[in-house]
Amino acid sequence: MLHRIWLSFIVLAFLATVWQAFFGASPGGFQDVMQSVTSMAQLSVDIAIGLIGVLAFWLGIFEVAEKSGMIEKFSRVLAPFLCRIMPDIPRNHPALGSITMNMSANVLGLDNAATPFGIKAMQDMQTLATDKETLTNSQILFLVLNTSSVTLFPIAVFLYRAEQGAAQPTDVFIPILLATSASTMAGLIITCLVQRVNLFNRVVVLYLAGIFGLLSAVIVYFSHLAAKELAEQSAIVANFLLFSFIVAVLVTGWRRKLDTYELFIDGAKKGFNVAVSLIPFLLAMLVAIGMLRASGIMDMVVNGIGYLVTALGGDPRFVDGLPTAIMKPLSGSGARALMIETMQHHGADSFAGRLASVLQGSTETTFYVIAVYLGAVGIKHSRYAVACCLAADFAGIFAAILVSYWFFG
Repeated sequence: MLHRIWLSFIVLAFLATVWQAFFGASPGGFQDVMQSVTSMAQLSVDIAIGLIGVLAFWLGIFEVAEKSGMIEKFSRVLAPFLCRIMPDIPRNHPALGSITMNMSANVLGLDNAATPFGIKAMQDMQTLATDKETLTNSQILFLVLNTSSVTLFPIAVFLYRAEQGAAQPTDVFIPILLATSASTMAGLIITCLVQRVNLFNRVVVLYLAGIFGLLSAVIVYFSHLAAKELAEQSAIVANFLLFSFIVAVLVTGWRRKLDTYELFIDGAKKGFNVAVSLIPFLLAMLVAIGMLRASGIMDMVVNGIGYLVTALGGDPRFVDGLPTAIMKPLSGSGARALMIETMQHHGADSFAGRLASVLQGSTETTFYVIAVYLGAVGIKHSRYAVACCLAADFAGIFAAILVSYWFFG
């Protein structure tokens, strides 16, 4: 599946560039595409190198946490839930702890910690795989939850809105949480249906009710805060929890008479090796995405949707925010740039500006996440993972548009 999408990106970019060169007004399209290839190739190396320090640190901490028994304790928090939606993972397996840590970091918006935890979770689940080159059911569901995960504190979106002069930068807070929650629920339901997992199990229903009850409480509390207060409080809470975890891990290891320094070094060495091994996977995906973006095919798609909606008598205002939605699964930095451009052109408090902000916070960089996590364990066959991830993205985009019309339309 993934290799077909990768080839399709490149072929579509070529066809779009040919069309614009010979029938459009962009004769320099080939040069733009090849420049994009060079820049994306450099970016793939920069990303991998940038991950080395973060991966080395967190995998070092994770090594101490695992040897001291803390990961086993964390796994007990979500073990009853995870064991039912991921039945191929044994109850006391280390993967449950690393999955719990990854999901917690994602919820808190701690990307620097979420990626190492996610890579560790993929590696732990890989030990259970019979076919080491093919994703297991649990790995697929884990990828879907990562590409659609609920983030309580989309601080970056608020800060960019404040920079662009929004009167109330946090007015998109609740719409973002509603949209990203819809994305996560859709991804979970679709993947579980494909895998024939029973979501009506009493334990699963109770956990989901508790999770969304907690989300509702957080929404109610933070929705009354101004942008500056929300940014300050969320940053304090998230970083306090993360720092506390680091100290707790090291102190627990010391109390159990472990050589925490040596364990940390052993884990850090693994982080270095993993970061370097990601380069080929990132290179392949980012180059294809860069070619697709430089070819101008996104503009063709957006203009075509706008024409179709207008012809059918619909409200075409949402079309101005679609470039952010289309780019987000492909490139986080590209989507961020398009969000800012939309706010600059239409205004931060315009419908298009607010919609672009909601879209930016509602979905994840799907293909980047897939490239990183599959590359970390050397998997070649993704099965139906991409389809389920994109289905969750589509649900998030659709929900973001509906919620934006509800709140701001």
